[in-house]
Amino acid sequence: MLEEKTTRSFAIGAAAGLTAGLAANAVRKIFVQAPTMMAGEWDAALAAEHQATLAIFDQIEKTEDKHKTRRSILLTQLKHALAKHAIEEENAVYAALRTHGQVAEADHLNNDHGYVKQYLFELSAMATDHPQFLPKVADFRTMIEQHMREEEEKIFPKLRGLLSDEENADLTKAMNQEGLKIA
Repeated sequence: MLEEKTTRSFAIGAAAGLTAGLAANAVRKIFVQAPTMMAGEWDAALAAEHQATLAIFDQIEKTEDKHKTRRSILLTQLKHALAKHAIEEENAVYAALRTHGQVAEADHLNNDHGYVKQYLFELSAMATDHPQFLPKVADFRTMIEQHMREEEEKIFPKLRGLLSDEENADLTKAMNQEGLKIA
């Protein structure tokens, strides 16, 4: 009888722990995606993420070689921010570009994302106190800023104009759903 009660208590405790863990993860995901969701429609939200990414670059560029741990933490934050951002763009926005006849633009932006991943790979493989770490970060930032300008000044405004109000709202929803997947 005691063994049965212990087993039942354990099962209830395990179920409660699992439920609490799943709930905490859902809340964490919403918390991570909230700034993007609150920024407005898809293009404004992605522009806000661009600014947040540049802020991480700013923090990295202010470090010195002796700040190895800080650089490592910031690089991890940069990787996460860019991974979430890439999923949102590639799975929602670039798909919408293709659907609306902007295939070359979508392919070009996807190609840029390949270079983003290459930079992240190279920086991750490099010691954070290596003399070329900050110059590599600066080159990466230059590439990212060009990509962001293209999106914000040319490609995204054109796509916004091709979409109806309803399609823009649907794209915003789809983009946020993609962000929640990796948040």
